[in-house]
Amino acid sequence: MSAVEGEGRGRLSPAVAAVRNAVGEFFDAHSVMSGSLVLVAVSGGADSMALAAATRFVADKRGVRVAAAIIDHGLQDGSDEVAARTAKRLTELGIADVVIRRVEVGTDGGPEAAAREARYLGLMDIANELGATVILTGHTRNDQAESVILGLTRGSGPGSVRGMPAFDGIVGRPLLDVSRDTTVDACAAEGIQPWDDPHNGDPTFTRVRIRTTVIPTLESELGPGIVDALARTAELLRDDDDALDLLAAGMARTVMSTDGEVTLDVAGTASKPRALRTRLIRLAAAEAFLSSLSYVQTDTVDGLLTDWHGQKPIDVTGGSVVRQDGRLIFRPRSEA
Repeated sequence: MSAVEGEGRGRLSPAVAAVRNAVGEFFDAHSVMSGSLVLVAVSGGADSMALAAATRFVADKRGVRVAAAIIDHGLQDGSDEVAARTAKRLTELGIADVVIRRVEVGTDGGPEAAAREARYLGLMDIANELGATVILTGHTRNDQAESVILGLTRGSGPGSVRGMPAFDGIVGRPLLDVSRDTTVDACAAEGIQPWDDPHNGDPTFTRVRIRTTVIPTLESELGPGIVDALARTAELLRDDDDALDLLAAGMARTVMSTDGEVTLDVAGTASKPRALRTRLIRLAAAEAFLSSLSYVQTDTVDGLLTDWHGQKPIDVTGGSVVRQDGRLIFRPRSEA
């Protein structure tokens, strides 16, 4: 069903229609049913306010309940006032159930990562308290492009370049095919005054530099369409990455043993292409250590398969890996 059903022809802003249709398509694709509750994460910016307005409209047509969550990170003076104003605007949009939650932001991983972790933990708590079946965020196609560039700088393979999924079972991102300009236009068309977060212009944040310097430079030097190309790349890589993960999971049933200790059969694993070998190594490490290996650690363990010359056990996160009697043995730290 079209998200703009019920509107008079020719009177609806194309931007508003685009955002509403994106929400409607998400509801269809992920079976958001009548009577269920969706929680919209709202910062007060154009992306999340456009999402909130569209979600309220679509939900009303379908009998879906809507609540909104405002996470106050406390990182700026007056953040509580911004949260209160945003809550008032949401109420004016017809969303009566609005929760403001102050969170404590740690330091692990840098300010951006720490704020993101605190935000999602807060959103999860609110969703659990309200009984929401899904949390919606206002990430756009521009955010997806920025995520791809961030992933490229890490150099850690398709897992970090695949971008954000439209839905991960808990968090939904209906606007990944909608541009940031469209959400700004949608707010203007609906008379919504979004909040302009000063942090969005602060060049000390990596994502801000990507948004304000890197992508404009790429478009200037290479031509327009960079955002769409990067987002499309993420989608293609995600498809390939999922397929390889599925293949590796199937192969693990024949080359990995968890009987007593976690091991990989050397001959069976070494014969696989590198993209599958490294996945099998990470699967075994996750099973044995309940943790993930870095790129360097995975590559070093792969050397036990492809460049064997009697190496000693290799220390990795959570334990060690040793080649012995035709198998790679993954020993947790307490047993190493």
